[in-house]
Amino acid sequence: MLIQASRRQALLTAPLLISAGAAAQSTAVNAVEAAMTRFAAIDGTVSALVVVDDPAGAWELGHQPELPLFVGSVVKTFILAAYLLGVESGGLTLTEQLPVNDEVRSLVSPVLGELTGTMPARSVLEAMITHSDNTATDIAIKRVGVDAVRALIARAGVAETRVPDSTRRLFSYLAGAAPGQDLGWAGMEGVIADRLPGAPRPIINDAQTMAAPARALVNWYRYVLSGRLFAQPIALAEFRRISAMADAMAFIVPPDIAAYGKGGSVVWHGENALSVAGQMVIRGIPATFCFTNNWRGGPESMAPTTSAMIAGARDILAAVATRTG
Repeated sequence: MLIQASRRQALLTAPLLISAGAAAQSTAVNAVEAAMTRFAAIDGTVSALVVVDDPAGAWELGHQPELPLFVGSVVKTFILAAYLLGVESGGLTLTEQLPVNDEVRSLVSPVLGELTGTMPARSVLEAMITHSDNTATDIAIKRVGVDAVRALIARAGVAETRVPDSTRRLFSYLAGAAPGQDLGWAGMEGVIADRLPGAPRPIINDAQTMAAPARALVNWYRYVLSGRLFAQPIALAEFRRISAMADAMAFIVPPDIAAYGKGGSVVWHGENALSVAGQMVIRGIPATFCFTNNWRGGPESMAPTTSAMIAGARDILAAVATRTG
């Protein structure tokens, strides 16, 4: 487990005659560490990191934060930001009507899966983040261009993060298609029915994946939410607004605390992944986090592991809020 703190905070935990306030702080530090220890014991390959940028003394706590793991839809935050950069530069607009049809239809699309027509770009981005709609994701990627997304990742200094050409090409490759091949919507329907064109591939691979270490995702949210990416405040405000809509935040962030982020998951031929990354703000102090687990097991393992992950992340963030507040 990785623990770093300022000298001032380290002294608070030393065996000295201390004040009641210092004792309370020491108890809060211990609570965060205990919660992280419990989280690290969850079955699977677990990674976590919390960084608190407290002006009185920044600190962080983690478990295997440099380990690259499959994070799934968490990477959609980069698509959102790349799109908003396109709007900021004048090349794109949020009111533009974008096509919704079988050319971009993908698996796991709770909002756009049965729709055909057009939708404003703003609503597409909201569906991508709020409900993790993969059809919305592929519409956004097609419009902004995956090269722009990857260029943003490099610009932000989180090159360890990997995004696919599209979710449909990701599913196609995992299902055994040739690298770069898009099986089309008919092929996706075949994947749903377990009619694969080849042997299923692992979710982390060298061609099409959604992977990142916790450190990269924490650094990303610290970077973008600090205002260092966008030139115009309105672009950052829109990024925050849409990121605050991610349904995963309500499960793990303490009530009445502002939070921005994205969750992701996958169940694929014995491989499973669950991840959530973002930032919460306590009395103006940002606490940025990422929690990820990759494990092997059948679909029946998803519910208990999800429950353990939610409880573990919620306990850590509650302890962080207490220590920070």
